[in-house]
Amino acid sequence: MPFQSSEKTRQNRNSRLIKIVNGRIVRNHTIINDDVLYIHDGKIIDPQNHFFACGNPPDVLINAKGLLIAPGYIDVQINGAFGVDFSVWKGDKQMKEGLDKIAKGLVKYGCTSFVPTIVSSHKEVYHQVLPTLKPRKGNKDNGAEVLGVHVEGPFITSSQLGAHEESCLRAAPNGINDFVDIYGLHELKDNPIKIITVAPDVEGVLDSLEELVNFGITVSIGHSSATVFQAESAIEKGAKCITHLFNAMQQVDLAFLFDLMFHHRDPGIVGLLGTTRITRPFYGIICDGIHVHPNSIKIAYDSNPKGAILVTDAMAALGLPPGEYTLGGISVRKSGNEKVEVVENGKLAGSVISIDACVKNFKKFTGCSVIEAIEAATLHPAELLGIQNFKGTLNVGADADFVFLDDDLNVVKCFIAGEEISTS
Repeated sequence: MPFQSSEKTRQNRNSRLIKIVNGRIVRNHTIINDDVLYIHDGKIIDPQNHFFACGNPPDVLINAKGLLIAPGYIDVQINGAFGVDFSVWKGDKQMKEGLDKIAKGLVKYGCTSFVPTIVSSHKEVYHQVLPTLKPRKGNKDNGAEVLGVHVEGPFITSSQLGAHEESCLRAAPNGINDFVDIYGLHELKDNPIKIITVAPDVEGVLDSLEELVNFGITVSIGHSSATVFQAESAIEKGAKCITHLFNAMQQVDLAFLFDLMFHHRDPGIVGLLGTTRITRPFYGIICDGIHVHPNSIKIAYDSNPKGAILVTDAMAALGLPPGEYTLGGISVRKSGNEKVEVVENGKLAGSVISIDACVKNFKKFTGCSVIEAIEAATLHPAELLGIQNFKGTLNVGADADFVFLDDDLNVVKCFIAGEEISTS
């Protein structure tokens, strides 16, 4: 038999017609019992149209045995995992190997798409790292799909650093030109930045939002001491999301608890949960029980259930034992209770929770339905990025990225582009 390239082999695999039976399918905000899913060329298809066109019977029949079939999870904020830190430059080869390691490793958690996140860094780091994290398709060879990059900073407030390095922070007195310069956008053939986190109270940020949106970038606000007026202004100018709600915001910064806790006269960014003047934005929430108290998560959910987006904010220690690691060059320590803190000052520094655990916790903390918990990690992040027609859904025409879940929402099987990916 003649040798076939991996790409040719993949195309041959995808050309098969796959039929999945006896599954409970999450579709259109409901669970459809004993439904059927048809897949061809890595897409979910309408079987009637297919059979009318060619009449071919399925090549592969998969029995879901009553398991729940849900869209694959999407993580829009993940700093690293398995010993890899996206914000630390180690050369093209090492960055690719690290990206491959994470993309393949995340599959066991049901994550089929993700947005690698870079914390506040110096200019040269962005110019080195961004070209290596361009979008790429997910499949059996690549693992989870890379949707682009989330640049979390450096246009954030110094009083709300979190685990970011203060020397990296920037203002934007020259407007959009400062963003172009820092990220090297004028040097990039294709802009890989999918999401940007900025602080509305930093000089020049509010005046740059509309132009950032014109670059095709989804704007999120966070790491900020913005007033509620500034926060609402940011949403009016095109921002769509709040980055890790309740964290790195003055109202809940424990270092200033007695002076700057949530205030009824100016609730700041958190106040967007109650706005009636504008559309309430999406909000990322870390459901590890460490970053946000379950009661706070419940308050956010009750205020805007359709805006909840589960994020891990995971860093290099995800999937690894307790010990010392890095986050953007800052030394951090993972303890036995799964808490990650900056070695120097004890500040929280990302998480080590997986996206499937976030889904389980969200359901537990809020009392929401299974569908709502799943959609917070599938449909909602897809809507944030404007890709809901082919990600985060099992409707006809969508990418065939999905998971089999048991009744406790444990991941049993994971499929990307219609192919089962090993979760071992």
